[in-house]
Amino acid sequence: MEARAVAKYLRVSPQKARLVADVVRGKPVGAALQTLGVMPKKSARMIRKVLESALANADQNPNIDVDILYVKKVCVDQGPQLKRFHPRAMGRAYGIKHRLAHITVVLDEA
Repeated sequence: MEARAVAKYLRVSPQKARLVADVVRGKPVGAALQTLGVMPKKSARMIRKVLESALANADQNPNIDVDILYVKKVCVDQGPQLKRFHPRAMGRAYGIKHRLAHITVVLDEA
C-alpha cells in the first residue's frame, strides 16, 4: 500500500529542492527524516514536513505497517512564477521571477 502527501505553492526554487529530494529518495523513512533534520537547507525543512505528513497519512490506514515504510518517490515540480520588477539605473527595470514548487512524497512498504 502507498501513502502520499502533496505540498503546493512553496516559495523555494524547484532546482534547489531537487538537490535535497535526490538525497532522500529510496531511503527508509527514519533515515530520511534524520538526514533532512540535519541538512542546512530551506528545502530540507519543507520536504521533511511533507514526509511527516505522508507518514501520518500512512498511519491512518490500518493495512500499512509504518515500521517498514521507505520513500518510494519524491517529485519536485515547477509551480507558477511570481513576476516582480526591480528598479535599476536610468529609469530601467529588471524582472525578478520568484519560483514556486509543488512537492509530492510517496511512501511504500519495503
